[in-house]
Amino acid sequence: MFKVSKEFTFDIAHLLDGHDGKCKNLHGHTYRLQVEITGNLYKCGPKKGMVIDFSDLKTIVQNLILDPMDHAFLYDCNSERKSKIAKLLDELASKTFAMNHRTTAEEIARFIFNTLQAEGLNISAIRLWETPTSFCEYCS
Repeated sequence: MFKVSKEFTFDIAHLLDGHDGKCKNLHGHTYRLQVEITGNLYKCGPKKGMVIDFSDLKTIVQNLILDPMDHAFLYDCNSERKSKIAKLLDELASKTFAMNHRTTAEEIARFIFNTLQAEGLNISAIRLWETPTSFCEYCS
């Protein structure tokens, strides 16, 4: 069994309603995302000797995660306050992305894991750095 990983970076603005620290205010991060895939090697065909073509993985992550989330205001659609901010940003033609839960690094990592897994990828781990020294990991 092999594990292969590809890394990406993207930027998100968010806030954590009810947080007892600075993160209760609107702020942003440059996230570093590592997507880990586990599998056996293709035995024949153009992808022989690969678990997944890194180019294919890049395209999938780009379409499902980066395009909708990069440089967006990420918000919990269950939060009245965040939804008001998102509505205003939408009216101003700014990019928003709604999630069904709090926008912590942990929840974002789980969302990415589940989204990519639903696409049929054999995801073994998602690692998401919120800062250069702080990351979380969500695994199968």
